[in-house]
Amino acid sequence: MPNARNSTIAVGSYATGSSFFNSCFISLENSQATIGAAYRAVFAVSHGCAGSATIKIRVQIPEGVIAVKPMPKAGWSVDVIKGKYSTEYDYHGGKLSEGVKEVAWSGGRLPDDNYDEFVISTFLAGGLKPSTMLYFPVVQECEQGISRWIDIPAEGSATHGHDSKSPAPGVKLMPKP
Repeated sequence: MPNARNSTIAVGSYATGSSFFNSCFISLENSQATIGAAYRAVFAVSHGCAGSATIKIRVQIPEGVIAVKPMPKAGWSVDVIKGKYSTEYDYHGGKLSEGVKEVAWSGGRLPDDNYDEFVISTFLAGGLKPSTMLYFPVVQECEQGISRWIDIPAEGSATHGHDSKSPAPGVKLMPKP
């Protein structure tokens, strides 16, 4: 999966979480999150791959998202891949230089006509840029086929637009009050 990066966003249907995007792609429950605070990323999976049941969800954790803890799901295994961060982060009086880079749920079966959520507890580092989007590329593996929700708008582009067939779920970063 490509590296996640931030880009400025204009108000649009993707950023506001319209039903068009929520019904077609993997989406995040909340469209905004506060920098320097805890963030509960809820990935909504509303369909399989062309009618086939989902059997694995992999989420790439973007730089600046730290202290990642995935929520276990009954009937699914959860695995994490850890690695070094590109910088050291302050977190509750300590320093973090490595952590979870990817989370994967597997071993379960989510039929195409059912809906479910996959949850990660995180902290958004204080160095992230306000009023930008933070993207979480997701790969959805099904009994037959794979959907890669990994498209991230080019730097300086406002949004995915309606032409993107595989948008990565994103959240607009808000300054700490």
